[in-house]
Amino acid sequence: MKEETTEIKQIHDDKDLICSLCKRCDDNPEKYGEKITLQQHNLTVHYFCLLMSSGICQRGEEDEDVHGFLVDDIKKEIRRSSRLRCMKCKKVGASVGCSIKSCRQMVHMPCGLEQDFIFQFTDLFPSFCKKHAPSQTCVSSPSLPLSCSVCLEPIEPILSYNVLKCPACHGSWFHRNCVQHYAHSAAMFFFKCTLCNNKDQFQQEMLRMGIYIPERDAAWELEENAYEDLLQVYQHCDAVKCHSHKGRKYSSQSGYFEIVRCKLCGSRGTHRKCSNLKLYESDWICGDCKAAVEGKSELSELLCLFCKIIQRITYILFFFLPPESVPLPNHVESPLAIRQQRKRQCVAATSPEVLMDLAHQISQQQSTEVLVEDDDGVLEAALWVLRQSDFNPCCTLSVKFSQDKHSNNIRSQRRFLRRLVSKLQMSEIFEGPDGSKNLALNSKALRDDLYFEVGSLLALSLVHGGPPVGFFSPALYHSLFNYPTNYRPTLQDLGDTAFAHKIRQIAEAKSMKELRMAMQSASQYLEAAGCWRKIRELSEKDMLVEDVLNFYLIIRLQLPLQRFREGLRTLGLFEQVQMCTEAFHSVFCGPVERLTAESVMELFTVRFSEEKEQQEKENTTDLLTFITATDSAPSIGFHPTPSISFFSSPDPSCLFISKLESLNRKERHFNSFALNHSALYGLQLQSNMCSIHVGTQS
Repeated sequence: MKEETTEIKQIHDDKDLICSLCKRCDDNPEKYGEKITLQQHNLTVHYFCLLMSSGICQRGEEDEDVHGFLVDDIKKEIRRSSRLRCMKCKKVGASVGCSIKSCRQMVHMPCGLEQDFIFQFTDLFPSFCKKHAPSQTCVSSPSLPLSCSVCLEPIEPILSYNVLKCPACHGSWFHRNCVQHYAHSAAMFFFKCTLCNNKDQFQQEMLRMGIYIPERDAAWELEENAYEDLLQVYQHCDAVKCHSHKGRKYSSQSGYFEIVRCKLCGSRGTHRKCSNLKLYESDWICGDCKAAVEGKSELSELLCLFCKIIQRITYILFFFLPPESVPLPNHVESPLAIRQQRKRQCVAATSPEVLMDLAHQISQQQSTEVLVEDDDGVLEAALWVLRQSDFNPCCTLSVKFSQDKHSNNIRSQRRFLRRLVSKLQMSEIFEGPDGSKNLALNSKALRDDLYFEVGSLLALSLVHGGPPVGFFSPALYHSLFNYPTNYRPTLQDLGDTAFAHKIRQIAEAKSMKELRMAMQSASQYLEAAGCWRKIRELSEKDMLVEDVLNFYLIIRLQLPLQRFREGLRTLGLFEQVQMCTEAFHSVFCGPVERLTAESVMELFTVRFSEEKEQQEKENTTDLLTFITATDSAPSIGFHPTPSISFFSSPDPSCLFISKLESLNRKERHFNSFALNHSALYGLQLQSNMCSIHVGTQS
C-alpha cells in the first residue's frame, strides 16, 4: 500500500520548468494541457504529453498524483522514451507513437502537432500520423466566398489538417486553431456548431479529428462572480406617482409599501399602494407588457401597418406584372435548407442509382490485377491487393482464377466479389448469427487494422458491382449510420451466446429473488460494463438491460466502429449511405433477394424471333445463375440490361448460338444470349448446360 503523500503543490506559471517528456517549457493549456509540477518528486509534465504517451496508463484514482497517472509509472515512461528518437527534432524522448502497429513514427507530443499528427482525446486516446490520420470528405461544392465560422476571416474551402467543417450542415468551416480555442472556451456543455447548433454529431466529429473538448463548464461559467448581477432583484417603484415617503427604492417586507415586480418581464416594479393593489395581490403587469399582450402598443401598430404594405406590394408585383420583370434579390440559401433539400432528394434516390453515380469514378482504362488460387483464397487475395502501396480503388478489377481456363473478366469479377462478401461475413471481426452480424472486439484485428480493411473491401465490392452485403444486424447499421434514429438494441442483437443467455435471464426475471440470482450469475459482465448496481424494484431491470446492451454493442466498440467507418469511406460510399440511409438499409441488412424464374420479367428483356410466337416460359432459375455469374441481383443492378433471344433451328443439337445472323455483331454484349426454342430444347438444356457459351461484348 502506498504511503500517504503530503500535499503536492502544482505550479502553472513558472516558465523555466521543463516537461520531463517533451523537454519543452511552454505553458499553453490549450495546446499541451495544463503544466503540472510535483515539487516533492522534482517532476514537471504536460497533461497532454501523459495522455498521448504510448507506454503509460491511468492506474490510480482521479485525484491521485497527476490525475490518476502514478509517479512511478511516469518515471518508467520517461525511461522508456529516453531510448526513442523523434522523427521531427531527431532528439530522444519521443513518447508518442502512431496507433497503427505497422507504423513506426515516434514523436514528442508538441512535435506531433507540428507534423500534423491527430490526437484523439477519447476512448484509448489513440494517435495517428499524417499518413494514417482520419480525414473528412466534402459531399457538396461549397458556396463562395467562405469564412471561418469562429474568427470570420476568409478560409480556403479545401479540407486539410488545418481546415475542418461541420459534418451536420456542411456549411460551417473552421480553422483548426480557431475551433480548438472555441472548444477550450465553451467546453463540453456549450461546444456546438456555430451555424446549425448541432451538438452531438459535431462534437463526435471534432473529437475524431483531434480537437480537445474539456469536460467542465464553459470558461465564462467559471469566472468569479460572473453572474452576480443575476442575484439582485429589481427594487424600484415605476408608478407615475409614488406615495412612499422613503423614496422609490424603498421596499418593506410586506404591506402596502412592498415592491411588486411585473410577473411577465420582472424589470418593472411598483408599491402596492402606488398601483392600488390589495394586500393579498401579488400579480401585477407593467404598462409596457400589458400593451404588448393586448396588441395596443405603438410599435405593434407600426408593424401591422408595415406588414399590410408589404402584402399589398407583393400582390401587385406577382399578379399584375410578368414574372420575368420581378427579379429576385441575391440571397444566400441557409445550409439547413440545403441539407433538408438534399435529404428530400435522396428519399427518391434508390441504392442502385447512388452506386451507379459512385461507379463513374472507376476507370476502364486502368486495371488492378487480382490473382486467385481458388474460392477459398479469395479473402487473402483481396487483402494482398488492398495492402499494396500503389493500390487505387478507382481502377477496374481484373480477376483471374488460376484453375479457370476460359476466363471472362466480368464473370470472374462477379464470382470473386460474391465469394469475397461470403468470406467477409465469416471473418473474425464479426460475431452473431448468419444474416445478423455485429462487430466483434478483437485486439489482434484492431492491431492489424483489419476493421478498416474489411470496411474498405465491402465498399469496393458494392461500387464495383458486387452483391448486397445483407448480413449486418439492425444494431450494427444503427451504430454506423444512426438509422433508424430511435432504434434501441435488443437481446436478439446478441445472438446465441453465453453472455446473451445471462442477460436474457435478467430480462425474464419475474421476482426480485430471480433478478438477484441472475445478476449474481452475470456479475463479471455487469462489472466490466460498469452496470453493477443495487436494484430496489423489479421494474429497474429494463433500464439495466438497456445499459448493458448499449455498452456491449456500441460503447466498447467505438474504436473498431471508427476504423470500420473509415474503411467504408472508400470511393465515398459512407457519405452517400449517410444521406440515403433508408434506401441502403436493405442492401446492408438484407434479406438478399435471390434470382428466380419469377424475376425474369423484371430483370430481362425477352425477344422472340419473327417465326415463333411467344410460347410457355421455361423454368430458367439455373440458367440465370449460370449466365449472370451470380445468384442474386448486384446492389448496383445489371449493366447493360440482360436480354434473351429465342430462335428456331431445324438442327435439334443446336442448343445455342453465340451470334445471330439477324443481329448486328456490335449489338452483342454481356448478359445477352440466344436459345434454340425447339421441341427438344428441354432435353438439350439439361444435357448440354455445360456447353452454353455467353455472348461477350465485341
